[in-house]
Amino acid sequence: MKSFWRLLKYIRNYRLHFTAAISSNVLTALFTVVSIPLLIPFLEILFDRREGVTERPDISLNNLSSFEQYFNYYLTDLIQTQGKEGALLFVCGAIVVTFFLKNLFRYLSMFFMAPLRNGIVRDLRKQLFDQILVLPLSYFSEEKKGDLMSRMTSDVHEVQWSILNVLEAVFREPLIIAGALGLMIVISPSLTLFVFILIIFTAIVIGGIGKSLRKPSGDVQLRLGTLLSIIEEGLSGLRIIKGYNAERYQQDKFGAENDAYRQSLTHLLWRKDLASPLSEFLGILTVAVLLWYGSRQVFAESLEPGTFLAFIFAFYNVIEPSKSFSKAFYNVQKGIAALERIETVLDAPNTMPDQPNAKPLSDFNDRIEYQDVSFTYRTEEGPVLRGIDLTIEKGKVIALVGSSGAGKSTLVDLLPRFYDVTQGRILLDGNDIREYRLHDLRELMGIVSQEAILFNDTIYNNIVFGLEGVSPADVERAARIAHAHDFITQTEHGYQTNIGDRGNKLSGGQRQRLTIARAILKNPPILILDEATSALDSESEKLVQAALVNVMKDRTSIVIAHRLSTIQHADEIAVMRDGRILERGTHSELLTRHGEYQKLVEMQAF
Repeated sequence: MKSFWRLLKYIRNYRLHFTAAISSNVLTALFTVVSIPLLIPFLEILFDRREGVTERPDISLNNLSSFEQYFNYYLTDLIQTQGKEGALLFVCGAIVVTFFLKNLFRYLSMFFMAPLRNGIVRDLRKQLFDQILVLPLSYFSEEKKGDLMSRMTSDVHEVQWSILNVLEAVFREPLIIAGALGLMIVISPSLTLFVFILIIFTAIVIGGIGKSLRKPSGDVQLRLGTLLSIIEEGLSGLRIIKGYNAERYQQDKFGAENDAYRQSLTHLLWRKDLASPLSEFLGILTVAVLLWYGSRQVFAESLEPGTFLAFIFAFYNVIEPSKSFSKAFYNVQKGIAALERIETVLDAPNTMPDQPNAKPLSDFNDRIEYQDVSFTYRTEEGPVLRGIDLTIEKGKVIALVGSSGAGKSTLVDLLPRFYDVTQGRILLDGNDIREYRLHDLRELMGIVSQEAILFNDTIYNNIVFGLEGVSPADVERAARIAHAHDFITQTEHGYQTNIGDRGNKLSGGQRQRLTIARAILKNPPILILDEATSALDSESEKLVQAALVNVMKDRTSIVIAHRLSTIQHADEIAVMRDGRILERGTHSELLTRHGEYQKLVEMQAF
């Protein structure tokens, strides 16, 4: 239950609603308990078994029975002055008022609990999303996107319906049970002891079923996450699936997982749905035994019939809240499994936090230095980079070339600290980049990747992305430099045109020019271009290349390129293979060495 109590800590943000809800629950329990003894005078008057109280008693807060004696005195006086019908009318009115107040406060408890429940869900979902954005990229290499989406959606939904929706039962029903049991003890201690033994037996049986729900529920949520992963992969790779006639393969894969999810969910629901009928049967069994035992006491004249019927009514007010509480207990156990899956994300450590005394960083003034840098994604796979030494002077254009898997993208990913070096260090103006504030470090950089990362939003918002205090004139200027303004104005709503999921309403060249416009608008001193033109046709490449020339002016640029024709004018070219730098120099210098670079040039020329 540790996870449950952790969830309740979110209540501190809603103290007023929580206090009002608890107060309403207390009053609900109070009027529920008060309604029980009102049946006794009604039954005694109806069956003419009532003994009158002729002397007016003194009321004392220290003696609760004095209130009952005063009520009996008032009722006796009412019978004498207005007859039995008038007294019955008064008792019936008191019952109606009591039940009205009971249900009024019951509604108010749910009224105040609703914003508390939904607020906690909102806070939990926001904290989860914030955590996902904060965690380093290395965390997501081990996780399935669909499973994370499942935790953000279905798991949070499960917490809402399985835990938060029963909070009023968790806080209200024990109060009603305690009050009703207290009244039962006052009416007949021996009968209450007998009933209490039966209740303990029922609670043990029901509690055992409830505890057994947590593991199956966790399995169900895990399978749902896998199912969502397959759906996400299917939607993302639809073109490849169709191109390779792999529909049947994907259908079989999805069908097998979908069937496994159905079986797990069915077994969970079989166990969960057993709760209500089992609790009802055990409750009826307890009532039957109680009726037999209590009737024997009535026959023996050790218990008044009206008092026994009131005891039965009090016991009913124990059974119904107990059923509600047991149902809530089942739901809480089921929801805790989902909550534990959420907690694995919330508690995931951020392996790249800012140091306690991290330095602020506002500008780039001198150079970037890779000093004996090595990096490994996973220990069992070996190093991706080995002993990299590289100096990049401010204002220079450095190109990284080499075959796929040489480590080029990994090398540039270390600079904005998407990952931290395994060995060695990277210096920026003479200081290790890990000594700077991460936000300040990334603020100095603009990134244009091979895949144009765009969002389902307007063109304007995709260019402005993450920036504040930007004017429309600034956005248009950036778009013109990126050779994007002309095609933007030809769209239906210009800069306010929605570009669809991942920008699918635009061509590849148009998407890439928008990402370049985004980098231009940010105006960073350091620019990282990761194969920005490799996926484009010749015409689009020329436009994008012209835009890149504009954006690289007066900036320190690191360019990864497969097409060597695009980096001939770089100040320095570093040739990589197997995680090492083999050659360095300008285009002409490297050609005269007849080494790895010349082989790459000849292969592309061929």
